[in-house]
Amino acid sequence: MIGPLAQHAQKARPVRRSAAVAFLDLAQVHAELREPLDRAWRTVLEHGRFVGGSEVASFEAAFAQYCEVRHCAGVANGTDALELILAGLRIGPGDEVIVPTNTFVATAEAVVAVGATPRFVDVLPDTLLVDPDAVAAAVGPRTAAVIVVHLFGQMADMTALSALAERHGLALVEDAAQAHGARFAGRRAGSWGVAGAFSFYPGKNLGALGDGGAVVSNDSALIDDIRRLADHGRSRVDRYAHEVSGRNSRLDTLQAALLEVKLPRLDAANRARAAAVQRYREELPASCVPLAVHPAAEPVYHLAVVQVPDRAAATKALDDAEVGWGVHYPVPCHVQPAFAAYATGSLPVAEAAAARILSLPLHPALTAAQVGDVCTVLGHVDA
Repeated sequence: MIGPLAQHAQKARPVRRSAAVAFLDLAQVHAELREPLDRAWRTVLEHGRFVGGSEVASFEAAFAQYCEVRHCAGVANGTDALELILAGLRIGPGDEVIVPTNTFVATAEAVVAVGATPRFVDVLPDTLLVDPDAVAAAVGPRTAAVIVVHLFGQMADMTALSALAERHGLALVEDAAQAHGARFAGRRAGSWGVAGAFSFYPGKNLGALGDGGAVVSNDSALIDDIRRLADHGRSRVDRYAHEVSGRNSRLDTLQAALLEVKLPRLDAANRARAAAVQRYREELPASCVPLAVHPAAEPVYHLAVVQVPDRAAATKALDDAEVGWGVHYPVPCHVQPAFAAYATGSLPVAEAAAARILSLPLHPALTAAQVGDVCTVLGHVDA
C-alpha cells in the first residue's frame, strides 16, 4: 500500500522522455528557410538601401493581398501599428476606447499613448476573447472606438462586433498581432475593421528576424495619414516639409525582405500549428481544457492555451521534464499598476482565467511525438 507522501512523490517524478520540448523552436522553424533568407540578406547588403528599399513596398503589396485588403503600411512594430491607427483616426484626449482586459499590455498602451482613455471589458469564458455583450454595455457618450483583439490566433465574433460598431458609429480596430491568416465567416483578420494592426515580432505566426509591424486597411486616406505620421509627419510631395508632428516608425528593408520570403509559407505553417493543436485536443488529460473555437472562426493557433486546475503543479511537472511553457497573460490589464487609474471594477471572467491559463509548446516544426510527450507529462499530474 502506498502512503500519501510516497504517492505524491510518485506523481511528481519526472517522466522519462527522449528529448526536451522547446516552447518555441525558431532555429528549427528557420532551418529549411536558411538558403532563401541568406539570399534576401545578401541582396539587401549589396544594394545598401537599408531604410526605404524596394523590398518594403514589395512586401506591403504582398501582405495586403494576403490579408485581402487594398493597402498595407509597414511600421516598426505592432504597438506602433495600433497607436498610428488611433492617431490617424484622430482619437485622443476626451475619447474612450473599449479594450478587452485579456490582452497584452500593448493594446492598452496604444490607447494611453494617444491621450485617450481605455475602457476595459471582460471576455467570454470559453474562448477568452472579448464578449460582445460586455462591449455593448460599455458604450457611452465618449466612446470613439473598439479595439478587438484576435487573441491566441482566433478572431473574435466579428459579425456581432461589426454590427455593434456600425450601430453606434464607432471605429472598429483589429489588433491582429496574433492572428496572421486567421478568418472569421470567411474573411481574413484585418479585413473587417477600419484597419488592422499586425506585429512581426519573431515569435509570431509571421515573424521577422527582429521587430516589425504593419497596418492594413481598405481606407486609402487613413493609410496615407499613417504613412505620414510614421515618417516624421513628412509631406508626400515635399520631403523637407513636415505637415504634422509625427514620429519615426519604419519597417526596415531587411525585415521586409525576410518577411516576403516567409509569407508564401505562412498558410502551410498555420496548418501545421492547427494539426498540433488537434493532437493536443485528442491526447491531453481531461483536466487540461483547450479553449473553444467559434463555429465561424478559422484560427491559426498562435498559442496553444489550456485551462488547468493547478497551474503550479502542471508547470513543475513540465519543468521537471524539460518542457517549455508560458502564461498569456497572468495579470489582466485592468489590474496592472500601469492602468489602475482606468479600472472601473472587477472583470471576473478574465480574473478567474488568469489563474488557470497555461500555454503549451507550439510551433510549425512541433512533432506528433513531442505533442505526445507534453500530454504524457500533464497526464502524470492527474495520476
